[in-house]
Amino acid sequence: MPNGDLVIDARGLTKKFGDKTVVKGVDLQVRRGQIHGFLGPNGSGKTTFIRMLCGLLTPDGGSGTCLGFDVTTESEKIKPHVGYMPQRFSLYTDMTVMENLIFMARLYGLTNRKERVRETVERMGLERYRNHLAGELSGGWKQRLALAASILPGPQLLLLDEPTAGVDPAARRDFWQHIHEMAAEGITALISTHYMDEAERCHRLAYIAFGDLLAVGTVEELIHSSGLKTWTITGDGVIDLYADLLNRTGVEQVVPFGNTLHVSGHDDSALEKSLTGLCSEKWTCRRADTSLEEVFINLMKGVAAS
Repeated sequence: MPNGDLVIDARGLTKKFGDKTVVKGVDLQVRRGQIHGFLGPNGSGKTTFIRMLCGLLTPDGGSGTCLGFDVTTESEKIKPHVGYMPQRFSLYTDMTVMENLIFMARLYGLTNRKERVRETVERMGLERYRNHLAGELSGGWKQRLALAASILPGPQLLLLDEPTAGVDPAARRDFWQHIHEMAAEGITALISTHYMDEAERCHRLAYIAFGDLLAVGTVEELIHSSGLKTWTITGDGVIDLYADLLNRTGVEQVVPFGNTLHVSGHDDSALEKSLTGLCSEKWTCRRADTSLEEVFINLMKGVAAS
């Protein structure tokens, strides 16, 4: 593979729809065996970027390779090696689990269809649901079936677009266990998600908003590079402090978490000075570790749709 072990190498990828640019010169590199999280608000360009990588959309600018193939001129060579899982469940709801997988195996042109389907069903723990209609499965089992369909051809790269949306925590945990097992085998995954706990399971993260790539790195790198300092204020009725805190020197954002406010800014001494006097028997103020969620909230400040 060219460029060492780079599976995705996007350089200034751009996509327009009419007069609106939805992906604006995005650079992103993903190495073999990495689980790379792709985060951003709805309408940020995540799905469009993923579709350009797997050959479903043609870029309007920039360049890039996926699995060593040019995303503009060699998209048909990319598709056989990529497992794509869209946001919405796209298999046939009036067909059984086995019927769906056998049908997908035929679409992929697999020569050893029965064996591949059997192995995939076993790997994904779908044996007891093999004769169930796909439309009757719970959200978690639909997700598992969709992932099974995407790995049938033995892809080198998984492009998963918000695969756990609307799925319960136990099913999400199982899903991520499968993804980490595949990564250990050398399979690469680019996964868009809105869940911060899922983002923290990734090897690296990219955050995009309104088509602009705002940050790339590990969780630790993103938190450190943000420069944010965070304090917590805990106590009954602490929400009453919300408006007052936003007007204090050094306070850049205030985020409620139950009976706690997370107060962040870049100047720790100014924060400490502003919070002096609030700490009492009623409210407790403490320094705290800055979270990934607070970093992303801060990134969004001053960013607007265009």
